[in-house]
Amino acid sequence: MIEDENNAIDSGSAPESQSVGAILRRLRHQMGWSLRELAQSSGVSVGMISQIERDMANPSVRVLTAIRRALNAPVSAVFQDVQPQVKNPSEPNFVRRADQRPVLELGSLRKELLTSSGHHNLQIMILHIRPGGHSGDTALSYPAEKGGMVLSGELLLTVDGKEARLKEGDSFVFDSALEHSFSNPTNKLTQVMWIIGAVQLDRHL
Repeated sequence: MIEDENNAIDSGSAPESQSVGAILRRLRHQMGWSLRELAQSSGVSVGMISQIERDMANPSVRVLTAIRRALNAPVSAVFQDVQPQVKNPSEPNFVRRADQRPVLELGSLRKELLTSSGHHNLQIMILHIRPGGHSGDTALSYPAEKGGMVLSGELLLTVDGKEARLKEGDSFVFDSALEHSFSNPTNKLTQVMWIIGAVQLDRHL
């Protein structure tokens, strides 16, 4: 079973209706699944899923990805909406304004979604990685392509066993099917432009 490595969080950090746990619970109910069915499909323990849904634990990137993919939900589905604002009816649907970025809080990691609303095969976000923050104790791996650029600070990126320490302005692209992980090895905040592109499954068969 996949175990989460993050500590418990304050459940009052976000409105219950907008919390990651509430979003995952809603997606699970939409699938008509029990906790046990989701655990079997995702490889995450029933206890861990229950704690996440009740906002008693903060999922790692690895755990959240495993649950999200089991629920067949896009990356954008787990982001918390910002406060609704009056939208200009003439606003193009391909635009995401800076004050309308959905967010996702994962303990030492905060994600801001830059991609406009709607279904897209390309997801663009900014990762804010606090000092010592990381993607999890277990490497990530699933069919996709990832790329990005370090906006500030430093990023320690490991792909397929090869490690690179990236600084501001450095960029990267890699096959997400390869085992990978990242961390902020410094005592300052690291910000990364992070891009995820969906790929055809037959490329990985």
